[in-house]
Amino acid sequence: MQHVKSTIAMAKAAFSKTKTLFTGKLDFKLRKKLVKCYIWNMALYGPETWTLRATDQKYLECFEMWCWRRMEKIIWTDHVRNEGVLLRANEQRNILHEVRKRKANWIGHILRRNCLLQQVIEGKIKGVMEVTRRRGRRRKKLLDDLKDRREYSHLKEEALDCTMWRNRFGGGFEPAVRQNTE
Repeated sequence: MQHVKSTIAMAKAAFSKTKTLFTGKLDFKLRKKLVKCYIWNMALYGPETWTLRATDQKYLECFEMWCWRRMEKIIWTDHVRNEGVLLRANEQRNILHEVRKRKANWIGHILRRNCLLQQVIEGKIKGVMEVTRRRGRRRKKLLDDLKDRREYSHLKEEALDCTMWRNRFGGGFEPAVRQNTE
């Protein structure tokens, strides 16, 4: 959680430093591309290794809306709902989809190789570690958000075929509502 907060803070600082560029007279489509290229990449530094909890997802969605509100010059006293901001920006909430897509690409790359990281993910490293049962809900692991869809053995089989992996996870993490591209 701390890593997510710190990367978002760095991205907000970078946005604020170049605020005139993102809120200026450039075409809005170009400004959106610039924000996604520079600011989002700064906020999403290394999301492949994140285990996103509900609070982390909330922080990322809030950051996304913060960007769109700043670009549209909407202040909080205007009382504009998030849906209205997204309509004005002609956007959808996609920052979490981008995180999941990056994570799926990285996991697929790791599962196709025979390396130490794959063994760590699979839990094949031998060692003695005394584990006591913790109270409460089980901690979320690296593969849990991909395992929600399939079991690990199926994930590993699918990862061996790059095109099938991209088809499964590239289209599976699209936003819920699609825009017409006509």
